[in-house]
This record gives sequence, C-alpha cells and structure tokens, in this order.
Amino acid sequence: MNPASLFNALPGAVAQGLIWGIMSIGVYITYKVLDLADLTVDGSMATGGAVCIMLMLNDWNVFLALLCAMAAGMLAGLITGLFHTKMGIPAILAGILTQLSLYSLNLAVMDFKANQGINVTKYQLLVSQRNVRTLDLSNPIFITLLVLALVIGVLYWFFGTETGCSLRATGANEAMARAQGINTKRAKILGLMISNGIVALSSAMLAHYQGFVDVNMGRGAIVIGLAAVIISEVIFGKLFRNFALKLLAVAVGAVLYFLVIQVVLWLGLNTNLLKLLSALIVAVFLGIPYWRANLAARHPRKGGKEHA
Repeated sequence: MNPASLFNALPGAVAQGLIWGIMSIGVYITYKVLDLADLTVDGSMATGGAVCIMLMLNDWNVFLALLCAMAAGMLAGLITGLFHTKMGIPAILAGILTQLSLYSLNLAVMDFKANQGINVTKYQLLVSQRNVRTLDLSNPIFITLLVLALVIGVLYWFFGTETGCSLRATGANEAMARAQGINTKRAKILGLMISNGIVALSSAMLAHYQGFVDVNMGRGAIVIGLAAVIISEVIFGKLFRNFALKLLAVAVGAVLYFLVIQVVLWLGLNTNLLKLLSALIVAVFLGIPYWRANLAARHPRKGGKEHA
C-alpha cells in the first residue's frame, strides 16, 4: 500500500466524482424535490453517452451532440412520466419499465454493439481522463466544475420561477398543490424530464472522460446517486439551507463517495465487491439519521423542558 499510488489516483477520483455529482443532482430532483422514486436513471445514464458518442463518431459538433444527449434523456423522463401519470403505473415501476426499454434502445443507438470507443486525439472531447493531471484549462476537473456551476445556476433560477415552484409544491404536498390549481401530473412529467436530461448530460461527459460508452455503464447508477444525496444530507443538511448550496452539497457528496471508494480499493478490496461496498455505504448513511434520532431520544439534552 504505497501512499504515492493513492495520491496519484485522487485526481481521477475527484474528476469522476464531479461527473457523477451532476448525475446525482438529477437524482436529487426526483428523490428530494418531487418525492418520487425514479429508476429510469440506470437506463438514461447510458442513453446520453450512447447518443453523444455515436453522433460525434458521425462528425457532429461536440456541443450539439451534448444537447442531443440531454434531449434523449429528457425523452426518457417523458416516457416514465407518461407511464406514471397517464397510465396510473407507480413511479418506481414506471422507471423500471423505461429502464428496461432503454437497454434495447441504447444497443440500437450503438449499432447493436455493447460498447463504442472514441479517440481523444481524433475527436474534440469535452473532458478526457488523459488530462486529469495537467495544470491547464484542459483538466477535466476544471471543465466539470464549470459545467456543474452552470447546471446549479440554471436550476437555481428555474426553481425560483413559478413553474419551478409548482414542482417543489407538488413534491412537498401534492394534494395542497392541486388545491392551489397546480397541474401536478404535468409538474411530475416536467420534473422527470429535467432530472433525466441532467443524468444524460452526466452520461455524455462520463463517456468523454473514459473514452468509450458501454451499454451497462448506468447499472447501479441510482445507488451512486442516492449515496451522494444521503451523504450530502448527513454532512451538510444542517449547514446548507439555500437551494443552490444543497445542489452543490450533492455534488460534494458524490466526490466524497468516490474518494471513499478509491481509499478502499487502495487498501486492497477486490474490485468485484464494489457493488456490495456501494450498497453498504448507502445503507450506513441512510441509517445515520435514524441512529441520531434514537440516541437523542435516549439521552435528551439537559435543561430541556418536559411537556405535560
């Protein structure tokens, strides 16, 4: 266990954490803002990368390809939303149905190949793992931070608008939102579209970073997204009240998650056990609020007033 090897691996862990942090913001929108369990992300996390890479291999401009990737993710969210609101399918099952459909669609987009590679020397990639240790503007950490700031800024503005407030009201109290004249079904569809559009953007950036897209690259994405959301709540929940800071905390949570994974791998964990480790991390952070509440109930603060 050479400390130098861990130090050399940290920039890559931070870069991946930031990219997955963008995806986790998409999960945050459905999980915390809309109060929906959306499993579409396991499929749309490959859709964005597949669309972006295939378009670029056909000589499309990188930024136009990224926009198309986001549009594909939003379309996936639209399908889930229609399943849920127009067909009465529970949100979690609607997401599973869309996720299963996306596996076949992603293969079709990729010419029925399990993966497609793209060469950083031949194509203009937004981020690349090759530049993760460079100290210039091509460093993926710097570029991803800019994209992250742009995503947070746009979302902060949007959720301050009337339409954005209707989404937040729908997640907070759907019955009350309907009583106020809000079309909650439309709000859910829009929220799912925005969420999966952001996830697809992250997918496209991840495909750029690693130099290929794989049909299974989204498997377990919801676990990573939930881990980032839960970690951010446990660590920063009482510190950050501003909506933009909450979104930033989610991205930081994803970075912390990948740093923990990197440290554990450095300690010698078999990489085949990563999924188990991911599940355990989520379970532990989900349990922390419960343990805190139990501890507070058993040991109340001194000087507290008892109610009759």
